[in-house]
Amino acid sequence: MRKVLSSLFLILIAGTGGFAARGEGMMKISSPDFTHEGDIPAQFTCQGADISPEIRIEGVPQGAKSLALVVDDPDAPVGTWTHWVVFNIDPATRVIPRQTVPGIQGWNDFGRMDWGGPCPPRGVHRYFFRLYALDEGLGLRPGVKRGELEAAMEGHILAE
Repeated sequence: MRKVLSSLFLILIAGTGGFAARGEGMMKISSPDFTHEGDIPAQFTCQGADISPEIRIEGVPQGAKSLALVVDDPDAPVGTWTHWVVFNIDPATRVIPRQTVPGIQGWNDFGRMDWGGPCPPRGVHRYFFRLYALDEGLGLRPGVKRGELEAAMEGHILAE
């Protein structure tokens, strides 16, 4: 059985189960489906139903016009593997329910425009959920690649 670990963000907020972000507003992202650095249950991976987990968002800064979410695995044998790209998420969003699409999707490294759950070929991998608050909506088309999204976000990130 392959083991997958989650990292909802980089800094643990003690006692809250949430994770802080850099930038003004102390934006937080968490999930009731797994804990920071805990195992991601099989239902969210290729070993199960491969559905996206519930994601909770707090502290979106005032002035945010949209959010973007990128999920990746920096431990993939071929380099960082992108599992999900979603942008133009309404900044008023506080919960992204399981198996829903909150905005416009880009291509992941599975060659699909949807959630591609953890599916490591071997070993323990980490998965990072990166949320960005932007000062504008992005005029990008569905199916952009992660690099295009990151280029469009440049200079527009209020918090991450």
